[in-house]
This record gives sequence, structure tokens and C-alpha cells, in this order.
Amino acid sequence: MASQFQLFKQKFFSSYFITQALGAFNDSTFKQALITLITYYSAGKIALEPQIMTNVAAGLFIVPFFLFSATAGQFAEKFEKSWLIRKIKILEIAIMLCAVAGIYLDNIYFLLIVLFLLGLQSTFFGPIKYSILPQHLKEEELVGGNGMVEMGTFVSILVGTIVGGALIGYNELGKTILSVLIVSIAIIGYLSSRRIPMTKAVQPDLKINWNPITQTWKTLKFTKQNRVVFLSILGISWFWFYGTIFLTQINTFAKVSLDGNAFTAILLLTVFSIGIGVGSALCERLSGKRVELGLVPFGAIGMTWFALDLYFANPQVGFSGELGPWEFMAQAGSIRTLLDCTLVGIFAGFYIVPLYALVQERCDRNYLSRVIAGNNIYNSLFMVVAALMAAILLMLGVTIPELIFITGILNAVVAIYIFTLVPEFLMRFLVWLLISTIYKVKVKGLDNIPEKGPCILVCNHVSFVDSLIIGGYIRRPVRFVMYYKIFQIPVLSFIFKTAKAIPIAGRSENPELLETSMQQIQQALDAGEVVCIFPEGKLTSDGQMNEFKSGIEKIIEKSPVPVVPMALQGLWHSLFSRKKVNKIIDRVKRIRTRVGLVIDTPIQAEEVNKEMLYDKVKTLRNDKP
Repeated sequence: MASQFQLFKQKFFSSYFITQALGAFNDSTFKQALITLITYYSAGKIALEPQIMTNVAAGLFIVPFFLFSATAGQFAEKFEKSWLIRKIKILEIAIMLCAVAGIYLDNIYFLLIVLFLLGLQSTFFGPIKYSILPQHLKEEELVGGNGMVEMGTFVSILVGTIVGGALIGYNELGKTILSVLIVSIAIIGYLSSRRIPMTKAVQPDLKINWNPITQTWKTLKFTKQNRVVFLSILGISWFWFYGTIFLTQINTFAKVSLDGNAFTAILLLTVFSIGIGVGSALCERLSGKRVELGLVPFGAIGMTWFALDLYFANPQVGFSGELGPWEFMAQAGSIRTLLDCTLVGIFAGFYIVPLYALVQERCDRNYLSRVIAGNNIYNSLFMVVAALMAAILLMLGVTIPELIFITGILNAVVAIYIFTLVPEFLMRFLVWLLISTIYKVKVKGLDNIPEKGPCILVCNHVSFVDSLIIGGYIRRPVRFVMYYKIFQIPVLSFIFKTAKAIPIAGRSENPELLETSMQQIQQALDAGEVVCIFPEGKLTSDGQMNEFKSGIEKIIEKSPVPVVPMALQGLWHSLFSRKKVNKIIDRVKRIRTRVGLVIDTPIQAEEVNKEMLYDKVKTLRNDKP
């Protein structure tokens, strides 16, 4: 399977990646320069305390997302996207020229206005940023594409953070270099945008509603059309709530809790951004090129755990910010602090990439830009609330470490709430955990599964977790038909029910359940779904295949759809088969079993019979994955 880095060979992806990464660089460079000015060099120039003013700055940047995202979403669907991107990049050049004027005027209030304008420009780019990907990338490239975009974004934020914070504090020469840099980057970003191929408008006849209030309401309605997409959007918005707390407080945290200067604050932001980039890039490898929702709970757990550890490692406050990076790293506990910041970022990458990919995969493409715009509205609302909450708690006397602790606890509460509403996230986490820790799975022929339309998968039945392994690697949702007693196994039953598995029994055991199961299978196929059955009807008791029952022929007779033969290999020696093992050492060896899943090409319904399928599966079973 091609690596996600192969995407850079595409003219679209390389041009688009550079364009959006340079935009993120300019955003972070200017924002960090302004926050550094406020935190370390604003004495006597502003009325509010620096730690309050940094939250005001954060709020000003994201207010345009709340006010104008609905309009931006309409633009992204009505107009050809590459043309629109070029216009937005021209606006960025103008804004950066205003930023240069503000830097030389040394007027923080004017720079805050520029920050608002930069937020406005980002608002109009936002709906394009994610809605353009599904128009150029294949479904199996979405996770890798999103991972690369997130990695590029946060690496750009990292470099911009370092450059902006360092140059603004380096006398007049630093200001001159900063001014030339941000204007030059804006121009290069525009030139890169000119290489982005034409991306046709999905709603060219759309009539723009210029009323921001009514259109915002309509846009928010779009996000609620698909419940899983809407809850994913809430999960993404929570990520930005969480990230806003970290990114806006990390300068002050470095100063008052770690006694670090501006360059130490940059070090913390560096490891945090590197963490998100690494986590985002790892998503494709961990998910096997599919939208793996199981990574979302995994990411949420890490985001809470390491935020809490960051508090316990640094509960003190009251320092004046005198230590540089090397002096800070010589202090006891500094490595633990840096690891906590890095791991918070890595797990945040695991959390956010699958959510964006899920929205792109499950949303109607004709409304995706407006759904992304709605997502940006919710994001901005959560970020404003985060900034307000932080400001209020700080004014009430809560310390920065305590604020980080509170955010970690809130993250756990919100995650549990979302996963309760959408048990699919937790179900996928359990499946992902199983196939990532107990088995080493190698898959062959995955592309033989039809991308669209109904089909039946037939496979040999070796262990109690056959369906989990198959469902964990096939990119389309699969409705499994399984023996009702396996369906009722504790813990696994939660997974099977959430995956909408179909329990079945033999006619002599429960004829009513059998009839109901056959009706559900036909309904699923009529609806264009993928159904997987195990024609043996029971688990193997000796590692060999049992004969296939005639149920598959009855299903095909009622629903003549393509049949895909496949076989599981190596599971007989694994932990969840019926193979009896007495010695403890042999039980240990059954962990991390090498398993193969071999998938053959689809067979047309008129060619199918149980004997032929038995021979096909038996041959595949002896194949090398």
C-alpha cells in the first residue's frame, strides 16, 4: 500500500499543502509575535494585565469565524475553489502589509485590529481547507491526506511560533526581518496557490444569503443532518477548546510556573506542535488507511492523562521568567514537563485526524463546505468560551497549572459524554485495541471489496473474534451474520450490537430467529450494504474447515448480489480459538499471533453455489498473505 507521502507527487496535493502550510506559518508567526509583545514587552502600553490581554487577542482572532463562517461556506460551494484560494491569498498579502505598519508604529491596539483581519482571512479559507480534499483524493487517501495537512499545519505553527517569538524580541533588526518575512511568505503562498488545479464548484447556482444571522442558523442546521457527523463536529470543537487553553496559556505557564523566559515558552510550544505533527502523521499507519474511529478515544485518554501529569509536575507559581531553554532543561523535572507537552500533542493528533476524515467521508459532498463552515462556527464558539472561561477563572484567582488541571478533567468528562452518545467510537476503540495488541494481521486483496453497492463476504470461521478482525480492516461498514451464542458473549456483545451484527440460529434451535435474520440480511443488501456470513455455521473444533451450509444459496436466490470469498489464516493458534492449550508458555505464545486475511475477486451471483465457495475459501486459506 502506497505511503501517504506519495501524495506529494500529485500536483494538487503538493501545491495545496504548500499554500495552506505557508498560511498557517504566517498566522502563527504574527500571533506569536503579538502575544510575546503583550506578555514580555507591553509594560505601560496596555490597560489590562498581560495574561488577560492574551485571552483578548485569542478571542479577536476567532470572532470572525463565528460571524462570517456561514458566508464563507456559501462562497466555497458556489465558486471554483482554486480561484477563491487565490483571492484569499491576495487578501493575506494586504493584511501582512498592515501588520508591518503596526509593528513599526509599535501600537498593540492597531496590531489587534490586524489580528482580527487575519482571522477574517482564515475564516474564508477554512471551509475550503477540508472540503477540497475529497474532491481530489480517493477515499483510502483521506486519512493520510488529513494527517499530512494536520502535520503541515502544526509544523508551520511550530516554525512560525519560534520565528515570531524570537524575532520580535531581537531589537530593530529582528522587527525588520520579521516584516520582510511575513510579506514574502504571503507572496510565495499566493504563487503556490496558482498551481492548484481547478476544483469545480459543487453548487454554482447557489444564491448567496448575505444575512449572517439567518445564514448562520441555516448552516448550523446542515451540520445536524447526520448525527454521527454532528457529534464528530462537537468533538472537533472540543479539541479547539482544549487547544485554545493550552496555546494561549503556555507563555504565561512558562513564565510563572517554570521561571522560563520567552525562548523557554517557545521550547514548550515547539514540543507541543511537534507532538501534534507526529501524532497526525502516525494516524495513517495506525489506522491502515481507513477512517479509524478507535483512535479518537485513544487520543482523548492521552490528552487527559498527560495534561493532569503536567499539573502534578508543575503545581507551583510565582516566578518572574528568568530561565532560558538550557537553564530550564538543567532543572529537576524539566524532561518530564517536555515529555508531557509532547505526548499531549501526539495524542491530540490521534484524536483530531480521524474526526476530520469522518466528516469528509460521511457528509454529502454537495453540502460539505457548508458543513465545514458550520464546524468552524462551533469551533469558534468553543474557542471563545475557552478564552472567556480562562479569563474568568484567572481573575478569580485560579493559577495557570490549576487551569490546565481543570481542562484535563473537563476533557475526560466531555469524551465520556460523546462516546456515550456515539458508542461506535468506543466499539471501534475496542476493535482497534484488539487487532493492534493481540494479533499481527497481514491483509491481501483488500481492493477486491467493491467500493459501492451491496455484496456478500463469505469466510471460514476459526475464532470468536473473526468478525472483529475482518471489520477492523475492511474500509466499508460490514453487517456480520453470526451465531447468536457468540453474539451474546459479554463485552463482545456490545461491539456486535453497535456494529449492527445480525444474530442467527439453526432452524432446529430457533426458527423464528432464523426467519428474522434472513429478512434483516435481505433488507441490508437491498439498502446497498456489505454483509459477511460464515457459511460453516459454527466455529471449527479442529482447525479444519467444516462444510458450507446451504444458507448462502438461499440468500443469493433472494438477493442476487456479488459474493466475495475470503479466508482467515493462523487464527487457530490464537488466543480466541477453540484450540486447547495446557502449558502456560503455550498460552503466552498465542499472544501476538500472526494472522492473514486473504480476499479474492467478487463472483457474480449466478455463478455461486456452496461447493464452489467452499473450494475457493479453502484455496485462499492455504495461500500466503
